[in-house]
Amino acid sequence: MAEPQPEQGRQSPGDEKAAAPAPKKRRVSRGERYVPPPRRLSTGVSFGAEHFAETSYYFEGGLRKVRPYYFDFRTYCKGRWVGRSLLHVFTTEFRAQPLAYYRAAARAGRLRLNEEPVRDLDVILKNNDFLRNTVHRHEPPVTAQPLRILVENEEVVVVDKPSSLPVHPCGRFRHNSVIFILGKEHHLEELHTIHRLDRMTSGVLMFAKTLEVSKRMDEQVRGRQLEKEYVCRVVGEFPEHEVVCEEPILVVSYKVGVCRVDPKGKFSRTIFQRLSYNGQSSVVRCLPRTGRTHQIRVHLQFLGHPIVNDPIYNTQAWGPDRGRAGRIGKTDEELLKALVEEHRAKQSLDILGISEQDWETGTENEDCGGSKDCTESGKDEPIRESSCPAQDPEGGTRDPEGGTRDPEGGTRDPEGGTKDSERGTRDPEGGTKDPERNGVAVCPLDSGSNLERLKKNQELCSGGNCEGETGGKGSEEKDPLCPECSISRRDPSPQELVMYLHALRYKGAEFEYCSQMPEWAREDWEG
Repeated sequence: MAEPQPEQGRQSPGDEKAAAPAPKKRRVSRGERYVPPPRRLSTGVSFGAEHFAETSYYFEGGLRKVRPYYFDFRTYCKGRWVGRSLLHVFTTEFRAQPLAYYRAAARAGRLRLNEEPVRDLDVILKNNDFLRNTVHRHEPPVTAQPLRILVENEEVVVVDKPSSLPVHPCGRFRHNSVIFILGKEHHLEELHTIHRLDRMTSGVLMFAKTLEVSKRMDEQVRGRQLEKEYVCRVVGEFPEHEVVCEEPILVVSYKVGVCRVDPKGKFSRTIFQRLSYNGQSSVVRCLPRTGRTHQIRVHLQFLGHPIVNDPIYNTQAWGPDRGRAGRIGKTDEELLKALVEEHRAKQSLDILGISEQDWETGTENEDCGGSKDCTESGKDEPIRESSCPAQDPEGGTRDPEGGTRDPEGGTRDPEGGTKDSERGTRDPEGGTKDPERNGVAVCPLDSGSNLERLKKNQELCSGGNCEGETGGKGSEEKDPLCPECSISRRDPSPQELVMYLHALRYKGAEFEYCSQMPEWAREDWEG
C-alpha cells in the first residue's frame, strides 16, 4: 500500500524552488507484493485522550480494576523472517498460541500486514513489512489506595505511589500504571520520568513537567547528588548498630525480575539503621549509595532479615535459610522454577509480573503470543516500555527499587524495560527494531465458530448500544473468542498487594520531598 501522495496543486513562482518533489511509488512487477517504506515515528513518550479513552476503571473489593479492551501489538518484519511465510513465523516464534488461533484471528480481521487484512498465512514476508495483531487485553488488578499528589508546581509533580502500581505501562499493565492514572484522573500529561520505583515499592515518585527540568534533575541523579531514604519492616530483631552491606548483586532473571548476591555481580552499597523493634519484626531505615535492581531487598535477604512480606525474597523457594548469607542450595534454574511454582500454587503469578503462558513458553517476553520481537502500541503513540526487566547499564544510575538513567540517553526500568532515546532503530539482522514492548500474551482464538457473534457485538457497539455486565460502557468486556474471558481467576486481597518497603525521602541540591511514614512503620504496629 503506497503512502499518501502530497496534493499536486498550482504553485506560485516563489513556491516552486521550495517545493519538494512528490515521492514516487516504486514500480513492482506483476504479481509482486508492494511493501511501503517504514514510517519515521515521533520520539518521546506521550499519552493523550485517545489512549486514556481505551477503557475505564472500576473499584471492587479494595482493588482498582480495568475493564478488558481491544489493543494492537505491532512489529516490523525482522531480518530473520524475510523470505519466510507468516505461517512459519507463527509456528516457530509465536509459540504461546496454537496455530488455530492465528488462523481464526486472520478470519476475524485481527491480523493486518501493512494495514491490509491478512487473507493468506502463506504470504512470504519482506523487509519492512509491518504486522499488526489486535488482541483482547486483560490487566491484573492493583490496590485501590489513592495516588496522592504531594507537590505540583510549574516544574515538577511529586506523588506518593501506592504499592503494586507500576510507574509506566509494562508487562500486562497499561491503564493500571501511575502515568495513566495521572493522565486520566488528574489531567497531568507528557510528564518526564526522573527516577523509577519498583512496582511493589511505595513512596515518593518524581516527574518533571518539562524537558529542561528533567535534564537538570537528571544531572543530579547522574552525579549521585540525589539522597534517597527508604523505610521497611523486616523479619526478626535487626542489629541496633549501623550495618553497611556491600555485597555485589547479580541479575538471575530479567523475565521474572529476580536478583541475588554473587561475586560476579555489580558492586552495591546500602547503609541500614534500626528504628524500632516490636518483638517480632524491626523497622529499618535504608540509605542506598548505589542503585542496583532490588538492591535493598537483596541486601536485607543476605543479612537474614528479609522484608516481612516480600513476595520474592522472603519465600520458601530460597531454601530453609531463605537466602541468608547467600545460602540457597539451588541452581538459578531450580530457584526460578521453585519461585514460580510457589506463586502458581497461590494463584499469584501476577505478583511476579508474568502469566501462566509466559512461563510455559519460556520466551523472553510475553508480547504477541510469545515472540520476543513483537511490539505494542495504541494507535501510533511513541511508547517504549519493554515487557522485560532490563539490566542497569554500566555507568548508569539506577534507583535501587526502580529504573536507571542510561548514559546513552535511554532509561531502563526493572518493571518495564528499556525506554530508548530513539525509536524505530535498525535491527542488526536487517529488519527494523521498534522498542515498544509492553506486552501481554494475546488471547488465543481457539476456533472460528464465534466469529459471527463477534461481528454482531462489534456492530452493536458501533451503534452505542453496548452495556457491560459491571455497569457503564462495557462494549469490550466480553470477547466470545477470548479464553481469558471465560476463566475465573482469584483476585488478590488488598493486603497481598502491599509490600513493606517505602521511599520516604528524596533530596537533591535544590529540593527535598518527603511522604508520611506508612502505618506499618509505626513503633507500636502489630500487623
